[in-house]
Amino acid sequence: MKKRAYALFAAAALSAVLWGCTKSKALPDPSATAAEHTQKETVDLVLWGAEEDEELLSQIVKDFKIHYQDEADFNITYAPQGESNCKDALMGALEESADVFAFADDQLNTLVAAGALEPVEDAAKIAGENLEGAVEAASVGDTLYAYPLTADNGYFLYYNKHYVTDEDVKSLDKILAAAARSQRKMAMDWSSAWYVYSFFGNTGLEVGLNKDGITNFCTWNGTDGPIKGVDVAKAMLNIAASPGFYNVDDAGFLAGVQDGSVIAGVSGVWNAVAVKEAWGNDYGAAKLPTYTCAGKQVQMASFSGYKLIGVNAYSKQYKWACLLARWITNEKNQQLRFELRGQGPSNRSAAASAAVQDSPAIAALIDQSDYSCLQRIGGKFWDPVSAFSLKMADGNPEREDLQTLLDLMVEGVTSP
Repeated sequence: MKKRAYALFAAAALSAVLWGCTKSKALPDPSATAAEHTQKETVDLVLWGAEEDEELLSQIVKDFKIHYQDEADFNITYAPQGESNCKDALMGALEESADVFAFADDQLNTLVAAGALEPVEDAAKIAGENLEGAVEAASVGDTLYAYPLTADNGYFLYYNKHYVTDEDVKSLDKILAAAARSQRKMAMDWSSAWYVYSFFGNTGLEVGLNKDGITNFCTWNGTDGPIKGVDVAKAMLNIAASPGFYNVDDAGFLAGVQDGSVIAGVSGVWNAVAVKEAWGNDYGAAKLPTYTCAGKQVQMASFSGYKLIGVNAYSKQYKWACLLARWITNEKNQQLRFELRGQGPSNRSAAASAAVQDSPAIAALIDQSDYSCLQRIGGKFWDPVSAFSLKMADGNPEREDLQTLLDLMVEGVTSP
């Protein structure tokens, strides 16, 4: 009897202990979702983009947060940073710089060499979604290091149809003649070596980056071949002597468009909205024309450029930074970028949309792409070419020997 009573007491005591242990933990609520039992991570990211893109990027980031709201809480800070000098800002303090950033494609090699960029995951899929030129611009060798964003960083011809016909725009001679007849101007910036490449690019004379990735090779002073360096210099002097020609920078071109003194000019898509507002139904755009050189009609060339999105290899939230870069550059947001900023998509589907195809500026840029090449130039290129071309724009007032001037330019371009 005592044994049975003890057994009952022990069982009751064990039951009380177990009940006490059970009560120390909250029982699971069968109505709760899995997400409520998993603590979301907090993601802190810094995003760099062009100052003019702030409104656009704010909208893109807002949608990104909504899309991934069940997975993380986001603190995404936007800071304006020009794409053209993004590399310099990054190199100053790479580990403390932005997680995600927009930059011009000519900075890619330097960023990769500095270890700022890692190969992009899912590269084959991204390459398939984007234009071939954009993928090439985002790659070193066969390795993709950045996400293509735009395919519009180049230049072409704007023209006013009231003064210049669709036939005229095929020839620089005819454009200059139309400008002179109307006592107006055709504008181009010869202070910029970027634009001056137009005259050398399709002549067989070459310029480019050596294998060291720093210095240049250049044959623009060439004395052999069907077109020589002196032939290009003489052609530029003839153009500069036309009463219809106007050597002016981009701001001067736009001012001339708006006051009616400029009826044609070489520029890029960033001026499309302003030019259309000024010219209305007379607004036109086309690939660059041919120009007369060594008795031939030579198609004017251009540098092509692309904007890219990079992910800092030192990002503490690298996975999320990659997802944000992918989100910014997807088809939907490239289409949105075109709608809000007029920038040409690198995404194949977005670029093929009716709205993009109906844009005269984008169509002109696409036509010009057959005569363009990636800007892969070392830093010593710019000043010597500008110094030479400005002398041509002024008509070579000291009557210096053209071959000597070309040799001096090439010496500067190819210097270590």
